[in-house]
Parts: sequence; structure tokens; C-alpha cells
Amino acid sequence: MTVTSVDKDLDNLTLTLIADFSAPVERVWQLWADPRQLERWWGPPTYPATVEQHDLTPGGDVSYFMTSPEGEKHYGWWRVTSVASPTSLEFTDGFADQDGKPSPDQPTTDVRVQLTERDGGTRMEMRSSFDSREQMEQLVNMGMVEGLQEAVGQIDGILAG
Repeated sequence: MTVTSVDKDLDNLTLTLIADFSAPVERVWQLWADPRQLERWWGPPTYPATVEQHDLTPGGDVSYFMTSPEGEKHYGWWRVTSVASPTSLEFTDGFADQDGKPSPDQPTTDVRVQLTERDGGTRMEMRSSFDSREQMEQLVNMGMVEGLQEAVGQIDGILAG
């Protein structure tokens, strides 16, 4: 599996996932930049993602939904805050209603993705920052850690294909 560590830091309200891949940075960047590739891993295997809108520019939006094994759709969105292709991406990630509109009563997470060359491959660091300990605990209890590990765990297969 590609995930080498997941660190929950309650003091700094961050969750950091680190994964190492044998592909170059530019290839790993395509997993974020191409919506069809993003769909192949953004959700856990049992909750595949469908990307409806994909604008990876500062101020741009990404909208998607994940489909449960029972066929239920769970909607989400990103608001892109920073892009430095092919090495970094920052966005706010949140839940949406059935119409794709952000749900104001649900928590959001600020996500920073950093891709660096390492040992002839790529290290991906994905750091999620939370507004409060309660928010962090809520998302962790909803399965965020396991979901991220399962989702990122699919990337090696995509890179090999």
C-alpha cells in the first residue's frame, strides 16, 4: 500500500497523510488535475466518486458525489485557493446538499497537497486542517482516516495501468 503514515495531531488540529509512489511528480499531479483520474481514487473503493465540475484554478470549484454500495449519493465540493502545478494544491473541502450547494451546517476542511520528488518517485503529503477539536473528532468519527487511506491506497493501481 502506498500510504506510509497518517498522523492525527489534536494540538494543531491537523490530519496528515503521507504516501510514496514510484511515479514522477508530473504523473502524480495528473491524478489531481484530470477529473477522470481523480474519480478513480478520490472515494474509497466502495464509494466511487463522480466529478461533475473541475476547475483547478485559484477561486475555482470542484463538485463531486460519492455513490454508496446501496446507491445513495453523497455530495461534496472544493473551493480551490492555491495551485502551483505540478507540486502543490490547496482547497477547502466540504459537504453539499443534493443540488451540490455547500451545506452550511456541515464542517469544512482546509487541505494542502504537496508533491515532492523522492528517491526517483514522488512523496505526496496531504494535510487537512480543522477549525476545532470537535470538528476534527466529528470527521474522524465519520471515517475520514479510513476513507482517505482506502482512497489513496488505490493510486498505485492507477499509476501502474
